Amino acid sequence: MTYRVCFVCTGNICRSPMAESVFRARVAEAGLDDLVEADSAGTGGWHEGDPADPRTVSVLEEHGYDSGHTARQFQPSCFARLDLVIALDAGHLKALRRLAPTPEDAAKVRLLRSYDPAAGDDLDVPDPYYGAMDGFEECLEMVEAASTGLLTAVREQVEGQPV
Repeated sequence: MTYRVCFVCTGNICRSPMAESVFRARVAEAGLDDLVEADSAGTGGWHEGDPADPRTVSVLEEHGYDSGHTARQFQPSCFARLDLVIALDAGHLKALRRLAPTPEDAAKVRLLRSYDPAAGDDLDVPDPYYGAMDGFEECLEMVEAASTGLLTAVREQVEGQPV
């Protein structure tokens, strides 16, 4: 049984594709790529069909991550196929929980940085879109830090499932 995770930000061209790429790399490093799938989406459809922001691509490639991506919008029907929906900030968390068809689906939504014990109370990954390149680097650092804890949590779920 495949465990499915979806990362969600606003337009699906900066933060969520970055998180998807980093998490996929962590899953592959852990040897779980046959058991765990990751993708991403946006709360809005403004960029649907577009590639990731060139700055996202640049930062990912500089750090050895895959940068192939096509933006899409998260739909309520997505919940049915997902085990975990990872929001990149509190606004996404609220939007996704409102979009959830059932209370069980709403319970699938978590903030990415909640998996980083060093994050403290600041659980938002800031949107780098309107800023300089250093915002994309900072975003990657936050995503990488949280991905370790997220992988641990997903591994616990996967190891409890029949293969």
